[in-house]
Amino acid sequence: MSRNIKILTWFNFFTDFKLYAPIAIIYFAQVSGSFALGMSIFSITMISSALLEVPTGVFSDRIGRKKTVVLGAIAATLAAVFYAIGQAFWILVIGALFEGLSRSFYSGNNDALLHGTLAENNQTEKYADYLGKTSKMFQLALAISAVLGGLILIKWNIPVILWLSVIPQIFCVILSSMLIEPQVVFHKSANIYQHLKEALFGFTKNKKLRLLSLSSIVGYGLGEATYLFHSAFFATVWPVWAIPFSKVLSNLGATISFHYSGAVIKRFNIFKILIGGNIYFRIMMTIATVFPTIASPIIVSSGGLLYGIVQVAKNSLMQKEFKQEQRATMSSLNSFAGSIFFGIIAFLIGFLADKFSPAQAILIFQVFQLSLLYIYWRLFKYHN
Repeated sequence: MSRNIKILTWFNFFTDFKLYAPIAIIYFAQVSGSFALGMSIFSITMISSALLEVPTGVFSDRIGRKKTVVLGAIAATLAAVFYAIGQAFWILVIGALFEGLSRSFYSGNNDALLHGTLAENNQTEKYADYLGKTSKMFQLALAISAVLGGLILIKWNIPVILWLSVIPQIFCVILSSMLIEPQVVFHKSANIYQHLKEALFGFTKNKKLRLLSLSSIVGYGLGEATYLFHSAFFATVWPVWAIPFSKVLSNLGATISFHYSGAVIKRFNIFKILIGGNIYFRIMMTIATVFPTIASPIIVSSGGLLYGIVQVAKNSLMQKEFKQEQRATMSSLNSFAGSIFFGIIAFLIGFLADKFSPAQAILIFQVFQLSLLYIYWRLFKYHN
């Protein structure tokens, strides 16, 4: 394993090692004075990330992967600091803006860094395997930090959790400075607008890439928006103190899924994995919400065992279609559209949850997620 891959593995771990994650909305609501304002912190993060996706993607392609990671780590550290300072809503907003900036720096760039590192060593065929093994660290960090955060809260208060969460982000700054820029040679457009135009043409000229991008946008917008409401639904069948443990189960399942994703993708048809995974998610969510019982959170969390495999499968297919000279920019364009779609869906599912219930809102959006099956079927036909 090369130096970059080892560093990326631990970089990913410390990136998502956030002790405050399970209680973030509680803290934000306490500081801002309402749950509405508390939730707006997440909205600001995603909107700022979406608006900065393309500029930071172009920055990565033109300036370099390592510098982009370093800047992202610095922004993440500043976000953690402002969150820890708290005291007022506007301070949290500054933190959210820095977090959005950090997300936009990481988005596209880090995958491109991994792909470039493997390309330099003529190992691009191992991309799915290494992406799975490095990505599993996000989920492992979330699981471990959730447990530790809960234990720390037994003795200390929330601000202590926030300040301790700054430390992992400092580790990310140190690790990112140790990366080596991949020496993959490609043509750079002298004009930034021409570079963006070429990246956009990459989508318009490639039907398969358009379908892959559409599946990614729809899957992210619908999937992440409904995920935000899982805890609200779980609270109807479990006591609040037990909800974090369902997250731990989901994260550990996803960790295992990411770790073995490369091997599974090699063994099974990648499109059958996407279709099978989507069907499983829809069935489990339907059973859990139509027949709510004490087992519902566990049923929903079982989806983590397939989550990593599905994500790596989609990412691998897209990386094969991206042009090397616009790899990060094209990925950022895709993420930009996904974040905008997420913002729309998040509002709609919140509206439905207020009008009906979290369970019914989640169930309604399971119907819309069936559209992914049609997209995957089109991809399967196109591939064959």
